[in-house]
Amino acid sequence: MAKQSKQTVALPEVIDLDAIDGIRDVLIDALEEGPVTVQASAVERVSTNALLLLVSAAETARRNQFDFRIEAPSAAMNAAIERLGLAARFSGMMTP
Repeated sequence: MAKQSKQTVALPEVIDLDAIDGIRDVLIDALEEGPVTVQASAVERVSTNALLLLVSAAETARRNQFDFRIEAPSAAMNAAIERLGLAARFSGMMTP
């Protein structure tokens, strides 16, 4: 199965439909290795689909028994999560 080495994925400033495929591919590769930390401090704009991608990645990590954290989410990302009513889904994975 996995090697259990911690992977860090840095999110870009804009996570829209143009960026989502690349982020998905990076997350898939990272989740095959072990625990994942997503660096989210640079995010200025995030699409709904990108947030759902992160929820899906967290579920994949959970099924694989890996830790999945979103570290230092930006104010813009936090606002998008709140606006879409996803705060409960993200609460267990967010770290300041």
